[in-house]
Amino acid sequence: MPKYYEDKEEDGRACDGVREDLRQCLLESPCVLQENKSPKQCLREGHCRSLQVTFFACKRSMLDTRARFRGRKGY
Repeated sequence: MPKYYEDKEEDGRACDGVREDLRQCLLESPCVLQENKSPKQCLREGHCRSLQVTFFACKRSMLDTRARFRGRKGY
């Protein structure tokens, strides 16, 4: 499921790989393509839930002081 972007320049933001995969998942979902809904509406309806949870865990780990030792969650 995760896609790695070897030729893409990194902008240095945290959780960037998960963010990009979540964006692509939403834009390629049938909710956006066939039902012509916005990605925000599709996210509220529960599409791409696993990537949403992973993104939340990654952002949450930025606030966790133990992340200095364990590293950020996600990829």
